[in-house]
Amino acid sequence: MADAPVVQVFDAQFISEQAYWVARCRRGDESAMAALVAKHRRRLIRVAANVLRDAHEAEDVAQEAFVKAFREINRLRDDRAFSSYIYRICVRLCMDRLRAKRSQPGIVDMAQNCEGPAVETRVLVEKLLTKLSPELRATLVLREMEQLSYEEVAEVLHVPVGTVRSRLHTAREKFRAIWQEAMKETD
Repeated sequence: MADAPVVQVFDAQFISEQAYWVARCRRGDESAMAALVAKHRRRLIRVAANVLRDAHEAEDVAQEAFVKAFREINRLRDDRAFSSYIYRICVRLCMDRLRAKRSQPGIVDMAQNCEGPAVETRVLVEKLLTKLSPELRATLVLREMEQLSYEEVAEVLHVPVGTVRSRLHTAREKFRAIWQEAMKETD
């Protein structure tokens, strides 16, 4: 009961839940780190899997992103911006791995538990995404699959919003052409 006024003080000062957890992380609070991991883990793995096209490697990248984020948490200027901060780290790690591999096509194993035509479509989409450059793929995945705003995508990729719009336009056009070609082959 004594904790209630403290929470109300945080609410009155408009400190977001995320900022509260980040502030506690800065003081070394492991439960705060666990709360941030729980909040962002699934989505971070999904982003990494969509960019890397490898579910197992995505889990490694997500874990590496959390380790790096918590190790460098004092560099974060705005505690409310943790989600953009962690996604930016994750996407950079993904891009580094993709550059190291230099476009080796991955095996699609994300649809193992699904059945039917939806699986075939998902597998085809994943296969076709590998034909886009890493920058175009990351932009398309973050905007269309993860539903981030243009501003959020720009922040995560560390590029201007105009670059996001340009890359997204190019990615959509290239993906549409690749999709149409794949549909012709299946007919």
